Amino acid sequence: MNENQNGSATTEEEQFLAVRDLEKIHLRGETQVPALRGLSCAFEKGSFNFILGPSGSGKSSLLYLLGALDDPSGGEIYFQGKSLKSLSEPQRDHYRREQVGFIFQSFNLLKTLNAVDNVLVPFLPQGISADLRQRAVELLKQVGLGHRLEHHPHHLSGGEQQRVAIARALLKKPELVLADEPTGELDSASGAEVFRYLRQLHDEQQTTVIVVTHDERYLEKADRLLHLADGRLVREDVHTG
Repeated sequence: MNENQNGSATTEEEQFLAVRDLEKIHLRGETQVPALRGLSCAFEKGSFNFILGPSGSGKSSLLYLLGALDDPSGGEIYFQGKSLKSLSEPQRDHYRREQVGFIFQSFNLLKTLNAVDNVLVPFLPQGISADLRQRAVELLKQVGLGHRLEHHPHHLSGGEQQRVAIARALLKKPELVLADEPTGELDSASGAEVFRYLRQLHDEQQTTVIVVTHDERYLEKADRLLHLADGRLVREDVHTG
């Protein structure tokens, strides 16, 4: 249970995204490796959050569970008051496809498709309307790739590929964006550029953003920070700039 802006207590069911007593155990052969150990936290709608901690602290495990890309070993995750555990498989698919945008370190672009079509990939099973294709083009222009629309991934720099991935994540206008080390394969200049566009689009769409990183160079004033160690939340604070 947490407090709202008025100081009164709120339950997990009343919060935008809440985690309660979350546990995750990975199996390595016959060995059980705990990644999360009873972690509890909450994320406000429209906030920009960083999950920080050393390698092996459980950062990526938490992010994958928040995106319903993996199942917890124990505990609950509530999205807009509903437990992810209670969702049927079609409802989980809808959550991942329509409500969450994913940005990964490895970009996950298809080498046979150009920038526009890579942005449109999540919508291919439903069919691509002219309006949707135009929205993809506009997003790519917003992230500075208006001159690279027809280029394939091997003709794009790492920073440009990650900006295509950001446009893809935001095309669906998700309520939640989850980014796992989005600058991990980029130099510092490209990383700063990626975060500039990510923040610009976050501001415009009021999307809740949660970024896993070990690099604190991209923090800005008022960002919310969650520090993990050994699968536990050890500290929460707000970056003061």
